[in-house]
Amino acid sequence: MSTDALYREAILDHYKHPRYKGHLETPDFQYHDHNPFCGDEITIELKVKDGIVVDAAFDGHGCAISQATASMLMEEIIGMPVEEIKKMDKEYILELLGIELGPVRLKCALLPLKVLKAGAYGLEEWPE
Repeated sequence: MSTDALYREAILDHYKHPRYKGHLETPDFQYHDHNPFCGDEITIELKVKDGIVVDAAFDGHGCAISQATASMLMEEIIGMPVEEIKKMDKEYILELLGIELGPVRLKCALLPLKVLKAGAYGLEEWPE
């Protein structure tokens, strides 16, 4: 099986069996956005302690790429400092997915990152 096929399989697995999908009981931040062109919607919630993500969840609907990216991101960010999240970029997402994307699918893949970063920058004070 080629590397590309393995990444595609991982994406489909995250789409069919998303990790951390749902809501947190008392999130420290929640942010929602959508892509009006394709209808993808993502809400991300985080619990943060001492500047470190201790729990995360996402909810929403959309294509396999947007939903799988959100699921993969949730796995990646638990235990990560919020300051590192602020440094994530398009290249991080492309590496996480492991496949090349055209311009339309790239917007789908970047929506969860956009929501995550908007929330991370919106956190003014760290909970104690």
